[in-house]
Amino acid sequence: MTVTPRRRFRRAALLGALCALAVTGAGLAGCRAEDPDAGTNGVGKLPAAAIHSKALAVAGSAGAVRLHGTVEAGGSTYTLDMRLTADGGTGSVAAGGTTFGLLRVGDQLYLKADAGFWSHDGGDEAAAAKLADKYVKVPQGDPAYQKFSGFTDKDDLLEGLLTLHGTLATDGRHEQGGVRTIRVSGDGGSGGSLDVSLEGTPYPVRLVRAGSAGTLSFSDWDKDVPVEEPAEDETLDYGKQLPAS
Repeated sequence: MTVTPRRRFRRAALLGALCALAVTGAGLAGCRAEDPDAGTNGVGKLPAAAIHSKALAVAGSAGAVRLHGTVEAGGSTYTLDMRLTADGGTGSVAAGGTTFGLLRVGDQLYLKADAGFWSHDGGDEAAAAKLADKYVKVPQGDPAYQKFSGFTDKDDLLEGLLTLHGTLATDGRHEQGGVRTIRVSGDGGSGGSLDVSLEGTPYPVRLVRAGSAGTLSFSDWDKDVPVEEPAEDETLDYGKQLPAS
């Protein structure tokens, strides 16, 4: 019978607990502590700073990633579900009671939302009806471009998010979404923490940002992401600047 990594991990934890109850020279005969790094990629044996550096390196070299969770920035809380590649990204963002879609192909950013988004806070209802449910081109000079394009930039986003602050230390082995991880924390957790996969490539799996500024999960590393220009009949070029919303 094949033992799955998760079962092996739990069996090792159970054996360790039983061994802890054994009295020296008595108790469980033949009780031995299993190597917690058996069957892993070995990063759990590294110093905390080296684990963090390795996770940053493999994340930076990955061709794609999905990230979802919350990020606090500029006094607002954003709930993200984004799939990112080196050349663009697609997904959704929720903030302030509204949800909108983002799509970037190369340098061109599109924003897609319903009429309620565009007419928020007394916006022009006629303009909102025109823009509703269309992939609206966001001019690079528009404030919305500067505000939201960063959510579609894999390299810049990961570089900013995956930073831990303070003195780094390992904080135990854990399991996130069925994946065994080693956790690295900054200043005992106040500087953020990052769970790194102990299985296969040591990709980041879960991030808790410093100062309770959000929690994000990472998955689908290096999996293909369809980032394509939307159909012409679904696209709208509003002009040099979008209406305030």
